Amino acid sequence: MYTLDWFKGRQKVGNKELIDLKTAGEREKLKVFIAEDEVIILESFKLMVKRMGYLVAGYATGGKEALKQIREISPDLILMDINLPGIDGLTVLEKVNQDQIIPAIIVSGEFSDKLIDRANEIGVFGYLIKPIDEKQLEIAIKVALNRYAEFHHIMVQNGNLTSALKERKLVERAKGILMDQFGLKESDAMKSLQKKSRDSNKKISVVAEEIIEKGVY
Repeated sequence: MYTLDWFKGRQKVGNKELIDLKTAGEREKLKVFIAEDEVIILESFKLMVKRMGYLVAGYATGGKEALKQIREISPDLILMDINLPGIDGLTVLEKVNQDQIIPAIIVSGEFSDKLIDRANEIGVFGYLIKPIDEKQLEIAIKVALNRYAEFHHIMVQNGNLTSALKERKLVERAKGILMDQFGLKESDAMKSLQKKSRDSNKKISVVAEEIIEKGVY
């Protein structure tokens, strides 16, 4: 299918810049930006990312500096602590997404429905609760990249960020229903949605909405 190192170049849909997905040829190191105000945790994240074979493209301990560097670097993936001084992490990502869509994983010391709702509105691709070990981070990165690939497809087809975000929420909810009903992995739930979309000749968001309304596949 595709490797974790498919990010090369950029493309625009409307006035939004997207990471372009490539499947061929040479492997490039995934460029990861890390924003974390606790220095010990920041250093731990940097070490984990390097051990995974990715490139730490930049890092910051405050929101303003994180926003500045992300706009300059245009990383392939962002690992963002929520509680940053200056500008909080979710506001940083909200501002970033006004210019370009970059898959982001947020990190928090607590679980909050309010934070989850805001993260979903912004379009975050992953949520981790501290403390975080290397395996958790590795899985979160893989999941975020797969979710971004799905979103990228919707965005390219749709050409509208607001509609694409709404469609992604429908797809995520429908995947959750399939996973609960049939004990599927997330990737298998997505394949089921894609198959039903092809078989019925309907957009995947329409299929997702039907599943949500009925509560069944």
